[in-house]
Amino acid sequence: MSSRPRAFRLDEPGTVTVTPDTPAATTEAARVIVTQEPMEAIEAADGVPVLPAPRSRSRWGALFFSALSGLVSLGIGVAIHKLILDLFQTSPWLGWLAVVLTALACLSLAVIAGREIAGVLRERRVEELRRRAADALAHRDGEEARAVARDLAASAKGKARAGAGPSVESVEGEIMEAEDRLALAERTLVAPLDEAATRAVAAAARQVSLVTAISPRALIDIAFVIYAAARLLRRIAGIYGGRPGWLGFFRLFRATVNHLAVTGGAALGDGLVQQVLGHGVAARISARLGEGVLNGLMTARFGLAAIEVCRPLPYIRETPPRLADVAGDLLSREGQGPAA
Repeated sequence: MSSRPRAFRLDEPGTVTVTPDTPAATTEAARVIVTQEPMEAIEAADGVPVLPAPRSRSRWGALFFSALSGLVSLGIGVAIHKLILDLFQTSPWLGWLAVVLTALACLSLAVIAGREIAGVLRERRVEELRRRAADALAHRDGEEARAVARDLAASAKGKARAGAGPSVESVEGEIMEAEDRLALAERTLVAPLDEAATRAVAAAARQVSLVTAISPRALIDIAFVIYAAARLLRRIAGIYGGRPGWLGFFRLFRATVNHLAVTGGAALGDGLVQQVLGHGVAARISARLGEGVLNGLMTARFGLAAIEVCRPLPYIRETPPRLADVAGDLLSREGQGPAA
C-alpha cells in the first residue's frame, strides 16, 4: 500500500540519506529514506539535447510510390518514342529534331537530378554531424568529438570567419574533454555563422513587417509571408553549408515546421506577444501596422526554428538567439509610431 505525499526535513531525526551502494542494514531504523542519484549520471544528462525519434515509414507505401513513378516514367517514354516515330514518318528532319530535343531534355533532367541529389547529401551531412556531436556529448566520447570537430573544420574551410580563440586544427593533438572540444568548434566555426543567420532572420522579419503593414490585400500578405519564409529558409541553410535543392528544401521546411510544433512555436515565446497585447498596441496604432508586427514576429520565430534545424552542432555553450534579439526592434519602432 502506497503512502500519501508529505513534506519532511532532511535534517530531522529518522531521515537517512543513502546512495544506491549503501547496505540495507543501515536503513532498518529509518522512517524516511532519501536515495541520491549518482552525480555522474546527472552531469552526463545535463544539457544534452533530446532529439525527436525518427519517423517510421511504411514499406508498402514506399513500394507503391516507386511502382507508380516507374509506371508513369514508362508511359512518358513510350509516348515520346511513338511521337518520334510518327515524326520520322512525316518528315525525317522533324524526327531528328525530336531526337535532339529529347537528348537535350534528358541531359537537363540529369543535371537537375544531380543538383538535387547533391543538395540532399549536403543536408544529410549536416544532420549527421549534429547527430554525431549529440552522441559524443551524451557518451563523453573524446575520439568521436575529435572526429566531429575535424569534419566540421574541413566542411567550413573557406566559408566561415574564424571566431575568437585557438583553431580546431591547432588543438587536435591536445587532450580535451568532448564538451570542451566541441565547444571550441562551436565558438570558432559555428558562432560566426550564427551571427550571419541571426542578421538574416532580423532583416526578413523587418521586411515582412513593413510589406504586410502597407499591402492593400490580405492575399498579398499571405503570399509574401510564404515567399519570405521560403527565401529565409534557403538562405539560412546556405549559411550553414546546406544549400538545398527543391527536394532538400521541402525536407528542411517539413523539419522546421515539426520543430515549431514540438517547441510550441505558435506561442511565439519570450513574452513578446504578451508585451504587445499588454501595452494595448491595438488601441495605439492602426490595425494594419499591428498585423505587420505580428507577421514579422511569426517570420522571426520561423527563422529561429530554421537556425536550430540547419545548425551543424547542438547548442553547447553559445546562447541560442531569442525572439527579442531578432524582432525586438519591431516593438520599439511600433512604440514610437503614435509620436510620429
